[in-house]
Amino acid sequence: MSAYPADGEDGVRAAGVPAPARQQQLIHMVRHDCGSCHGLTLAGGLGPALVPEVLQSKPVEYLQAMILHGRPGTAIPGWQGLLSE
Repeated sequence: MSAYPADGEDGVRAAGVPAPARQQQLIHMVRHDCGSCHGLTLAGGLGPALVPEVLQSKPVEYLQAMILHGRPGTAIPGWQGLLSE
């Protein structure tokens, strides 16, 4: 028996954790799409660093809004067409 609940149709497990295949898709997206501005190691580049030490102090709601809707006046796009909450 698996330690994880069954995957939902959207690739998200019942506990809100993405299924392994979706996790790999998201990792690829972050490395290739986000990394083009935030640096290949996400330590910063044209955009700020996206490393745990920086992100842990940000409220989840703030991070979610930045990712889904982008940031007007900057190069960060909204990703709501590819990602759900």
